[in-house]
Amino acid sequence: MYLALALFAATYVLMLVLPQKRAFVALISAALFVLLGILPINEIASVIDWNVLLMISGTMGIVSLFIDSGMPARMADIILDKMPDVKWTIIALSVFAGVISAFVDNVATVLMVAPVAMAIAKKFDINPVPMIISISMSSNLQGAATLVGDTTSIMLGGYAGMDFLDFFSFHGKPGLFWIVEIGALLTVFVLLWLFRKENMKTEAAEYTVVTDHLPTALLLGMIVLLILTSFFPDKPSYANGLICVSLFAVGLLVNIFRNHNFSELRKPFMDIDYTTILLLTGLFIVIGGITKDGVIDAIAALFLRVSGNNIFLIYTLIVWASVLFSAFIDNIPYVATMLPVVQGIAAAMGVEPYLLYFGLLIGATLGGNLTPIGASANITAIGILNQNGFKVKNSDFLRIGIPFSLTAVVSGYILLWVIWH
Repeated sequence: MYLALALFAATYVLMLVLPQKRAFVALISAALFVLLGILPINEIASVIDWNVLLMISGTMGIVSLFIDSGMPARMADIILDKMPDVKWTIIALSVFAGVISAFVDNVATVLMVAPVAMAIAKKFDINPVPMIISISMSSNLQGAATLVGDTTSIMLGGYAGMDFLDFFSFHGKPGLFWIVEIGALLTVFVLLWLFRKENMKTEAAEYTVVTDHLPTALLLGMIVLLILTSFFPDKPSYANGLICVSLFAVGLLVNIFRNHNFSELRKPFMDIDYTTILLLTGLFIVIGGITKDGVIDAIAALFLRVSGNNIFLIYTLIVWASVLFSAFIDNIPYVATMLPVVQGIAAAMGVEPYLLYFGLLIGATLGGNLTPIGASANITAIGILNQNGFKVKNSDFLRIGIPFSLTAVVSGYILLWVIWH
């Protein structure tokens, strides 16, 4: 167990020190776990969550087609046309980014909406920094609302055996969707206060032309099929992933037949985040190894000792520790590590794990908004601003990030306990 723990700790430290090499570090660590005999080679396939990997790949591919179709830009243009002034335009774009992000990857959402905000800022000669930061935060927040909204949500769904509808209603109680949406609603008031002086009138914009409606149909079809599949209790474990990949394949084949050109395959495949897929593959193997060697059980026992076996203290510790850690490290490896820990804690206490699962996701996802490096969406937004010649100070980010994050986390923390304890 000590060898597995030392290797696991070294893996985490290296991922923190070498953030651009996280996938490489995870894969090397996974190989060492196998070579050292911590995880038998014949158990590798069983510890990898293939459903999660397929869902992420298929969803990212469909999103690439969706963005290229021009539909997201047109939806943003319609919002701009309907808003009375800059303040409400910023609020509407942030809410729009959040709604899109509930069904589309957070980074992809920022890439869709941020250029619209940049154009508005240029037109009205205002600073785009707070606008685009607000969009990225709203995108990151709403990623926890549905099964397909974020990698961490997909991971939770796969680990806890949850389907699409379970995020709306689970075991007869309101699901994560409603808890996240209440937090999102409260953050609107935060944004209204922050942008209260932006009262310049807006004008109608020329609408973007949508070049292809098939990707929109594929995205909606994916959601519908995930919902329908949730009604079948004995479906294969990889059913959701197969749906996402199959619909992506349909989009690719239609493009090939339309254009008689196999080069249409290149861009959607290039837009898939292979780094995240490789990172998760390595982490699944590493976590399988430390679970087999008893490390996860030892960490769970430590949590129980620290909290005195009190469910409220354990819940509080998981939520706020997740906020703290996710403010400085990527939430994907953190959630991947903590899911089995949370399950072990719940098993040791003889309670259902769902309160702790949901607290983990709320803290880890929303906590990333506290700092510029806590979420991929925020890093992407800052990169867009830097490319356009705007430097983002820590103070610029924290002025929005602290009230936005604390509002969403505190409301989620209270609501989860009231509903699920």
